[in-house]
Amino acid sequence: MHDTAPLLKVEGLEAWYGESHILHGMSFDVHPGEVVTLLGRNGVGKSTTMRSIMGIVGKRAGSITYNGTQTIKLASNKIAQLGIAFCPEERGIFSSLNVKENLLLPPVVQPGGLSLEEVYGLFPRLQERSNSQGTKLSGGEQQMLAIARILRTGAKLLLLDEPTEGLAPVIVQHIGDIIRQLKARGFTILLVEQNFHFAATVADRHYVVEHGRVIDMIPNADLSANMEKLKTYLGV
Repeated sequence: MHDTAPLLKVEGLEAWYGESHILHGMSFDVHPGEVVTLLGRNGVGKSTTMRSIMGIVGKRAGSITYNGTQTIKLASNKIAQLGIAFCPEERGIFSSLNVKENLLLPPVVQPGGLSLEEVYGLFPRLQERSNSQGTKLSGGEQQMLAIARILRTGAKLLLLDEPTEGLAPVIVQHIGDIIRQLKARGFTILLVEQNFHFAATVADRHYVVEHGRVIDMIPNADLSANMEKLKTYLGV
């Protein structure tokens, strides 16, 4: 299906938090310029997969290759420097800083990141709120800020964990527009999403996760044909 090598290849990934064994052989790949989702019920290991890719879990084993580099033994700061950025579910906005200061905070790890002007072009709302404290922002604005902040770093692979959770439909739609624009700019995106109706509007392929491993892969074009199966997987 793909004539390019994967940008990200995860094989037999295991992960633990303390004694809890969360991932049991996660295997999937993401090709350059793709938007790929990890779908699944709560607690199946989707967020842990993201954190494992970034090297911020207790212990991990298996293989994670990014752009040809094996990262399983690397520290999280080294992984970020390769060009992977993570937007966690809890967003991590610094409440004592204003919007602009939050945007300027992450270090640039590689050339090719978006300038502040380009970020504001994608997120005009953030430009309007640039002097507002992080805590004064709505949930939707905080989510935009969390995504916008990693675009300056020069990362090519963006890991977005539940970017639409708890947001109003109009904001969800806006986040979808942003993801499509980022894809058009050449970013590669791995998305953890509960809302498969949203995922279907942005993604090329969907991996279904259950009990810490991938149990199915559904191309977006085949999603409607697999809807009954998907609902069974997700328990909706």
